[in-house]
Amino acid sequence: MIVVVSPAKKLDFTNECQAPLQSKPDFLSKTNKLAKELRKLKANDVGKLMKLSANLSELNFERFQNFKNQYNPSTSKQAVFAFNGDTYTGLDIQSFNQTQLKRSQSQLRILSGLYGVLKPMDLIQPYRLEMGTKYKFLDYKNLYEYWQEDVTNTLKLELAKEKVLINCASQEYFNVIDTKKLNAQIITPVFKELKSGELKIISFAAKRARGMMAKYIIQNNITKPEDIQNFSMDRYKFSKKLSDKNQYVFTRS
Repeated sequence: MIVVVSPAKKLDFTNECQAPLQSKPDFLSKTNKLAKELRKLKANDVGKLMKLSANLSELNFERFQNFKNQYNPSTSKQAVFAFNGDTYTGLDIQSFNQTQLKRSQSQLRILSGLYGVLKPMDLIQPYRLEMGTKYKFLDYKNLYEYWQEDVTNTLKLELAKEKVLINCASQEYFNVIDTKKLNAQIITPVFKELKSGELKIISFAAKRARGMMAKYIIQNNITKPEDIQNFSMDRYKFSKKLSDKNQYVFTRS
């Protein structure tokens, strides 16, 4: 069973990571090629491209300028510890023991606009580049076109054995995968809350719940899709009535 998640805009490169396990991203040459193009942008161009404030435009301009092409652990951090958004609050990687961290290396994949696809312990540098960014460069119309073949082939190879893909990523990131080429069952957990008598998806809560689902699968070493239905963290309960074979719906009041 492979679980895919989105990265986070918010990063933590100040706190030192104590996990000894480190790995190298699979597509560093393509990442460096992309970073080289991004370094050509001015701060104002970065802001317009990503719809950022002046301060964030300058910050991310500097990140691209300072991006090192050489693999250097001293300027990098494990991806799963570097990302710091709602999904990663739910994932709570700090609670993983060494066995679970090693298991995450084979079960968890992070989709990325700059790196394509990451293993949790892949070392990354600070960046911000959302997959849906409308960035035309070289002969590519967008980042989907740049990454789709590599990301899809990587997951296809891994799923040849695992057979089940759990989609805990946002639609923006999941769209980079050509799912028609995957010979696997794809299940998307959906998290809804009862608000004013109506079940709704609350964005930040759903992101956090997707992280909790990834945590639940990895920490409990779940291999069968039906066992996911037992997920009950943070008061969520599986709704058989609202679910089907491709979409597992969890609700809470």
